[in-house]
Amino acid sequence: MEENKRLMIIDGNALVHRAYHALPPLTTKNGKLVNAVYGFLLVFFRAIKDFRPSYIAATFDLPAPTFRDGIYDGYKAKRPKAPDELYEQLPEVKKILKAMGIKIYEVSGFEADDTIGTIANLSQKQQVFPPIENIIVTGDLDTLQLIDDNTKVFTLRKGVKDAVLYDRNSVMERYGLEPERIVDFKALRGDPSDNIPGVAGIGEKTAASLIKEFLTIENLYQAIENNTESSKNISDKIKEKLRTCKEEAFFSKALAQIRKDAPIEFILEDCHLTHFDRAKAEEALKEFEFFTLINRLSDIFPNV
Repeated sequence: MEENKRLMIIDGNALVHRAYHALPPLTTKNGKLVNAVYGFLLVFFRAIKDFRPSYIAATFDLPAPTFRDGIYDGYKAKRPKAPDELYEQLPEVKKILKAMGIKIYEVSGFEADDTIGTIANLSQKQQVFPPIENIIVTGDLDTLQLIDDNTKVFTLRKGVKDAVLYDRNSVMERYGLEPERIVDFKALRGDPSDNIPGVAGIGEKTAASLIKEFLTIENLYQAIENNTESSKNISDKIKEKLRTCKEEAFFSKALAQIRKDAPIEFILEDCHLTHFDRAKAEEALKEFEFFTLINRLSDIFPNV
């Protein structure tokens, strides 16, 4: 049987952020800071070598506000602003990717996670057999909710070298929940990193227990409202917290849910590695004085 073809979806901003904070300052001879660019490429090249994708798509956030900012002023409000030296390296990363022929997707009003979710969804609708296997390469865990039978997440745990590949089973092992239940878990527990409120007083253990039992917050609240047999196992104290913060729970779910309908045109063949241009890639890497990476191109892209 033919081996599944793979689409590697790059979470550009997350990897650049992780690389910037993981590596010490690295500059070119003329003083340009390039540590985030270099760290990004280390992860990018490793992922290509490990997974040998047939297709690659890269996603990035745009600086404009997203629909989440429009409905919640506090979204990500507690995150410290990244230094300008980090943001200045984002265009450099894009420059190298474009030189390599890698397709970049950015959507106004949506986060990169939504673009990733949309691409992962649309890839399954392409006329390809066997179905495409999506590998999301990222620096955080937000996209775990997108994991399914055809989608996995390769994420960094520490620095730019320690990484783990999550599939359905490994998400279950870590959280005790199926990937598609994580958004409901966040609706109750909240997510401090994104300043998503959740239900006040509901901790991780209680949130996980409730979602294991009821699967979704819709089921949970319906059971409480109808006083079903299953809801009688919930303490009066927890029920009161849930009732008090019902609006916050559903609002939190809307914030945490990664969209799969961002307005992009996705054609799988646009992302095929046959678009890789070795000469332009070498020229771009030379500009940044990444000579050791130039020497790895033949190993990383052996068939293009």
